[in-house]
Amino acid sequence: MANVYITKIAAFLPNDPVDNAHIEEVLGCIGGVKSRAKNVVLRSNGIKTRHYVLDPKTREPLYSNASLTAKAIRLLEDEKFSLSDVGCLVCGTTSPDHLMPNHALMTQGELGLHACEAIATSGICLSGVTAMKYAYMAIASEEHACAISSGSETSSMGMRAEMFMAESGDAESVEKRPEIAFGKDFLRWMLSDGAGATLLQPTPNSEGISLKIEWIDILSYAGEMPVCMIAGAHHSDEGVYQPWKEVHSSLWREYNVFAVEQDVKLLNENIVHYTVEKPLLSIKEKRQLCADDIDYFLPHYSSEYFRDKMAAGMEKIGFAIPYEKWFTNLTTKGNTGSASIYIILEELFNSGKLQVGEKILCFIPESGRFSTAFMLLEVV
Repeated sequence: MANVYITKIAAFLPNDPVDNAHIEEVLGCIGGVKSRAKNVVLRSNGIKTRHYVLDPKTREPLYSNASLTAKAIRLLEDEKFSLSDVGCLVCGTTSPDHLMPNHALMTQGELGLHACEAIATSGICLSGVTAMKYAYMAIASEEHACAISSGSETSSMGMRAEMFMAESGDAESVEKRPEIAFGKDFLRWMLSDGAGATLLQPTPNSEGISLKIEWIDILSYAGEMPVCMIAGAHHSDEGVYQPWKEVHSSLWREYNVFAVEQDVKLLNENIVHYTVEKPLLSIKEKRQLCADDIDYFLPHYSSEYFRDKMAAGMEKIGFAIPYEKWFTNLTTKGNTGSASIYIILEELFNSGKLQVGEKILCFIPESGRFSTAFMLLEVV
């Protein structure tokens, strides 16, 4: 197998950053009532600013997911690299613009890219790293000599207040149904928009640094865990998730079947065990991984609330990494789902801090049905 190197990383964040005081001006208020969950959630998640594709005045989208992704990919081009060299394009997202064609094809069309292998990976936060793993395998197998992977989200388009109006109704209805705040409204203060892209090649840059991909391990526990985050379904009173295709179209708005819903209790009780302790213990043994060898730990977590819990979980299995080795930009860039690890990596990669020989461990959890990914990179 060929070695695989990340030779370029780019990120594109739409519009000016939105601070906490102005979120509802962009997303709107459900039922005309300011959220009772917002301040509680924001205090916990630690996010100070984030980006939205929505025009802050008209609240209409200025970018589609495909155009947002294309913006990030175009930033990879320079005098040494042209998109005409790409043999494989792999795009991951939680929030594609359409049910079909897939997101990679729409991005390829947006780019006006020549004929190439175009693959889309779906899912939630892991869709970005699964895209990278496909691109990695395409290079390692020598099927392609140049591949691009991306992660992108336009979550704000599904978080606008009008997406919740039918279910929440007016102000009185919101007061009568406070559970919406921690089932669906909860996520409005957690998610934001952005796109990132990586260029993967079988040789490192001749000048400057590259990141050698040592391995990417992805594990899912969906075979033993129930649904924790879902969209495109009606959660019935019996606790059954009914697929949107089985719900009469006249009820789609009433049931808010396309809104993202999170089981916060299930998340809090299981996220550390199933995305940190159990998988990392297995990977540590499989890869002979030692915490002392890690120079940078890049965790994608949705909220600062989970930071200490994840650190405790790592310590529990004998893999403690001190906070001074942690690198994240959640506070300023927000939780961009599948794009987050790209946006974190891009900032570190272009920071001037990295030194040859340093090891970077990336961590990407997903609460959809409890999955996780760990990736080891070496600076060369």
